[in-house]
Amino acid sequence: MANYFSYLPDFEYVSRLPGATISDYKKVKNIFKRGVLREDIFQNLSFFTKYQVKGDDRPDNVANEVYDDPDLDWLILISNNIINFQSEWPLTQLEFDAFLLEKYGTYAKINEAHHYETVEIKNNSGAINVNEGLQVESDFSISFYDTKIGQQVTVNNSAVPVTNYEYEEGLEDKKRDIFLLKPEYVNVVIDDLEEMMLYKKGSTQYVSETLKRADNVRLYQ
Repeated sequence: MANYFSYLPDFEYVSRLPGATISDYKKVKNIFKRGVLREDIFQNLSFFTKYQVKGDDRPDNVANEVYDDPDLDWLILISNNIINFQSEWPLTQLEFDAFLLEKYGTYAKINEAHHYETVEIKNNSGAINVNEGLQVESDFSISFYDTKIGQQVTVNNSAVPVTNYEYEEGLEDKKRDIFLLKPEYVNVVIDDLEEMMLYKKGSTQYVSETLKRADNVRLYQ
């Protein structure tokens, strides 16, 4: 199938190139026309399957694996409402390492504690008194009455450190959990995309369904 930019309509603006005449125009793709999924599709989970991005995979790798077509990378992005690829898609390992060093300055700081979290604590009957993964102070302690042994129990310093590396890695891992449009609905979305990219009559810039032309104020001066 065609890549995303082939669906974009054209826009002509007044040429500023050296030697251009007063009536010369330059044709470009209108990148401000953005494709989106219809709300009745986007909001319905039955149209999608869950997927986890692996390693350094890019959207085109995922599209090739799922749809046998790397040009459907745009479908991966709009299915997850990803606008800024640089910040919303998982970084490659090299990019991640560079990001950490730029943000924290040194490898020592990368491995310093970002915050502390609880470990799971149960009483002697197997009931959970503290869930794992709660953010707490470094000296977190808990005291509770254990009915099985009939006495008060205190667990001191039960929090574990989460390093800056682990914290940032966790944020990246969350980006890996995405939704993919099921292959049987791809043609429906492409038909929608072709329709939404057409220009409608009513504007002075309208030339055709696939072309608009910017007003040339120099012609009227």
